[in-house]
Amino acid sequence: REGLQEGIRSGISSLLERNGMSEKNVICVLASGMITSEFGLCQLEHIKAPAGVTQLHESMATVMLEDISHIPFVFIRGVKTCGQSLEELDVMRGEETELMGIIDAAYGECVYVLPGSHSKIIRVDAQGQISDFSTMLTGEMISALAGHTILRDAVDLESADIDTEYLLRGYDHAAREGINKSLFKVRVLKSYMGCGKDQVYSFFLGAVLCPEIRAIVDGGVSTVVIGGRAQIRNAMGEILTSREGKRVILLDEETVRMSTSLGAIRIFENE
Repeated sequence: REGLQEGIRSGISSLLERNGMSEKNVICVLASGMITSEFGLCQLEHIKAPAGVTQLHESMATVMLEDISHIPFVFIRGVKTCGQSLEELDVMRGEETELMGIIDAAYGECVYVLPGSHSKIIRVDAQGQISDFSTMLTGEMISALAGHTILRDAVDLESADIDTEYLLRGYDHAAREGINKSLFKVRVLKSYMGCGKDQVYSFFLGAVLCPEIRAIVDGGVSTVVIGGRAQIRNAMGEILTSREGKRVILLDEETVRMSTSLGAIRIFENE
């Protein structure tokens, strides 16, 4: 925590100096994500879904952290689903702010997918509120499988190009045979079938994405909006379009890059 405090203190000081400003020129520091967890600066309870920009605005917490700065910190709470069963409970910190930076009323009721270390599949109702969501460890699974299993010599995470044919083959194989069996076929492709690194990686990615794609499809919504890293975003879009007939909207790089900043401002201003 001391390291986090020092990093933020130093960052604020550098930004002020770079822009020729003082603390008096700044309204507040907007903060969201794990900084509101027990590992951050200000632990806050989640708010309950359904929740939209108004609920997030009304639940903001303004805190003075004078050992860091005299600028007020405004912390945006995370969101949780409620229920009595394991299937009904889920939590997010940070993705709610990212979502508010990309949400578009024109899409109506739809699913937003935010791929990452912990991928979020977020269902948004016609009023623009988070009505339900689920979390999947897709990003961590990709990293762990490629770096710490027998597949480490087969899967090259630096592969720049997706081979669509092999991406869909990986997805189809996992949908038919299950992800466990399909992942070993990744090694077979490289070692015994002479496939190139892009083909191997594409098959691997299609297989790993299969459970997440199935979760999206099972939600029953026809429009899917996808953010996150371009390679995963494009791969998911290809599978959802080619195999599941979904209307897919792929967000552009600038929208993705600015999403958390814009979301924090929208929540703060409640617009």
